Amino acid sequence: MSNRAIIQTEQAPQAIGTYSQAVKIGETTYLSGQIPLVPSTMEMVEGDFEAQVVQVFENLAAVCEAAGGTLQQIVKLNIFLTDLSHFGTVNEVMSRYFTQPYPARAAIGVAELPRGAAVEMDGVLVTQ
Repeated sequence: MSNRAIIQTEQAPQAIGTYSQAVKIGETTYLSGQIPLVPSTMEMVEGDFEAQVVQVFENLAAVCEAAGGTLQQIVKLNIFLTDLSHFGTVNEVMSRYFTQPYPARAAIGVAELPRGAAVEMDGVLVTQ
């Protein structure tokens, strides 16, 4: 795939496994999952669930920027939660980062996430 570019930024947590922060093919960028790690320390953000959601959106925003886009250009967002009762908080925080038209979205309840995170998000970004 000659038009495949690996997206990497110091403004988001470094990959903690065998994956890239994102892969861009043409105008489409596939964003790897982000958990609430602080990029400068690679430690989980301090604070409550809302602080975790904010950090995840900040991490995703940094990768989007490195790919030449913004959060607003995400067309599909997947949200993984260890407790679906926090979904209202996700919606509230998301409203700070997105305006209409909103991306397509899925919210999935999971038993566990890396590093004990309560939330993880990945998505698909299209830049034009």
